[in-house]
Amino acid sequence: MIIAIFVGLLLILFLMGVAVPYALIATSVVGMIYSGGFGPVQMGTMAQKMTAGVNSFTLLAIPFFLLAGKMMNVGSITKRIFNSCNALVGWIPGGLGQVNILASVVFAGMSGSAVADAAGLGTIEIKAMKDEGFDTEFAAGITAASSTIGPIIPPSIPLIMFGCAASVSISDLLVGGIVPGVVCAIALGIMVAIISVKRRYPRRGFPSLRELWTLFKSSFLALMTPVILIGGILSGVFTATEAAAVASLYAMFLVCVVYREVGLKDLTQIFKEVCREASAIMLVVAASTLYGYMLTKFMIPKMALEFFLSVSSNKYVFLLMINLFLLFVGCFMESNAAILILAPILVPAAISFDIHPVHFGLIMVFNLMIGLLTPPVGMCLYATARVAGLSFEEQLRGTAIFYIPLIITLIVITMVPQVTLFLIG
Repeated sequence: MIIAIFVGLLLILFLMGVAVPYALIATSVVGMIYSGGFGPVQMGTMAQKMTAGVNSFTLLAIPFFLLAGKMMNVGSITKRIFNSCNALVGWIPGGLGQVNILASVVFAGMSGSAVADAAGLGTIEIKAMKDEGFDTEFAAGITAASSTIGPIIPPSIPLIMFGCAASVSISDLLVGGIVPGVVCAIALGIMVAIISVKRRYPRRGFPSLRELWTLFKSSFLALMTPVILIGGILSGVFTATEAAAVASLYAMFLVCVVYREVGLKDLTQIFKEVCREASAIMLVVAASTLYGYMLTKFMIPKMALEFFLSVSSNKYVFLLMINLFLLFVGCFMESNAAILILAPILVPAAISFDIHPVHFGLIMVFNLMIGLLTPPVGMCLYATARVAGLSFEEQLRGTAIFYIPLIITLIVITMVPQVTLFLIG
């Protein structure tokens, strides 16, 4: 009966189209009624748990990273990044396809959002690739696929959510995502090169030193954003939350003072959008905290552990089951909600199999990032299709080939823990 309430009822509400936070709250209320009534005491407990869920210094990083991403999309920072990346790797087989990937890596070090990457950089990338003679479906496909790097390389909103839900060091998670992000970029780059050679896509010539120097000067300040942010975290100069504040202030300084591209009216609109998006995320966090409390109260994490142990005590069988399960979940559930709901259940089981929580965090987040490219939810697919002017079916067809390097990357991250744990010691 407990499982029917906390899993079955929640799935039914999702299928009915009920918004994630309201579905979580409704399920928790039903669980409270089942546990012995629902009165003033239970209502007080609900309010306390939901308030405690968002009363976290770490979660302040989310609105700051959202602000940094908005600033860069409004100003010319994304265009400067794209032009610099074009000079650096545009001569490699795949040309602008390789530029697309490298630009996503650089942009990932600023925004921490896959959808922000797809919508922001995607506008520039897809147009440039179409003008150079690339197929629109291919351009849109690599744009969507490369955007999944964003939530892996720091900063990363999903990793912050995982750290809060599973009580894991945010700094370790962010640092642990650097090498997996690079591995993902290399895998995508190899696939782009293979396809481009076969289809004879164009590529630019090797840039002159003069051209490199000109582009370096024009984009130096923009490229310093990920250097400051990641360097600050790695060196211990500031925490993940402080890094988010620094990134947003630096991006604001560039677009408002240095490049003079954002005025007071634009700034007001940006703040409104950030507040709206951050509020939606925080409502999910609050509802998920309440739901997690009810799961713990009814010992569902213990039940989950017993289930996994009953299937097999082999660590790799467990990892295979988790990967298949999370890939399935990613098809139907928004990634942040899935992390907040499932992390408290799955992390204790992972630890019992001697899996480092940081390693498991990267496995979980990367699985759910692949989910951003799979229907029916597929937020990155929808965002990129809108930018490219394609139907959803055309976007999916262009993206399908890139599932291969993404799944290969997932296997590497899963089977080689050192890829994640190398930089955190």
